[in-house]
Amino acid sequence: MIVADLIAKSAAEGGCRFAFELLPPLKGDGTQGVFGAIDPLVEFDPAYIDVTFHREVMHTQTLADGRTERHVARRRPGTVGISAAIRSRYGIETVPHIICGGLSRYDIEDALIDMDFLGLHNVLALRGDKSPDEEVFTPHPQGHAHAIDLVRQIMAMNRGEFVDGEVEVCHHSEFSIGVAGYPEKHADATSLDEDIARLKEKVDAGARYIVTQLFFDNSKFLDYRERCRKAGITVPIVAGIKPFAVARHLEILPRIFGTAIPEALEREVRLHIDNPKAVREIGTEWCIAQCRELKAAGVPVLHFYTMSRTEEIAKIAKAVF
Repeated sequence: MIVADLIAKSAAEGGCRFAFELLPPLKGDGTQGVFGAIDPLVEFDPAYIDVTFHREVMHTQTLADGRTERHVARRRPGTVGISAAIRSRYGIETVPHIICGGLSRYDIEDALIDMDFLGLHNVLALRGDKSPDEEVFTPHPQGHAHAIDLVRQIMAMNRGEFVDGEVEVCHHSEFSIGVAGYPEKHADATSLDEDIARLKEKVDAGARYIVTQLFFDNSKFLDYRERCRKAGITVPIVAGIKPFAVARHLEILPRIFGTAIPEALEREVRLHIDNPKAVREIGTEWCIAQCRELKAAGVPVLHFYTMSRTEEIAKIAKAVF
């Protein structure tokens, strides 16, 4: 089933569906942790489940003779495999992420072919973050610098056009593509208007829906949605949601995600900053109120960033859906 169609149907009916995102298991782990995170959320009828894709890291190893050796490793491989396992076990549509960072066009093509063989026809196309050892994002020498180029590659593959050229007689993939949007502007954009212009290019290239970066101020999302509509972006816009959970989020979330913490939320957290349980409860209650308001505003899907920890998400979903 095509996720973009599920989202469009929810929008047309004036409904609001529940969806969430998981991390693939750490290398060496099995499926138990992932399935254990999903099980408490199944009762809320998720429209789909996203599975993230993680950049490579450089490991430095000191050899017995004192020399150092560097090699590339991934802490969380297996995005495509765990996506197929989730879909098989639960019958819920899954959306593997695919990124530009660290991948060549050939790597991307191979991953897409694997997805197609496994019946995974939904994908979230992202540039991805810079690697930990980079000052700024640096594309693979044979890869893409921007998400729009990734969208174009996927759409070309749907037409039977591969990296090394067109295949005369071939099975055509039918990937449906989602892309990211940033209500508070992408860190690399010079302005929100410029960021929305780049977003429209991704939609014009073939993206069928948008899922936003997390935010805590609904007015920023609603203003962003209006700006997108005025710019001619008509595809559904899904709200990305993450409950505030720990006091250090006051510093981490603005720094890493460029997400502003509303004054009222920050004030309440600081009043209870030495009480982790109270901080988590404050974040949960804020998120419930935020979700109810977004639901009333006609947002077709609320997409929860879980980091594979779903206890609080289940509480929020029970209060909202």
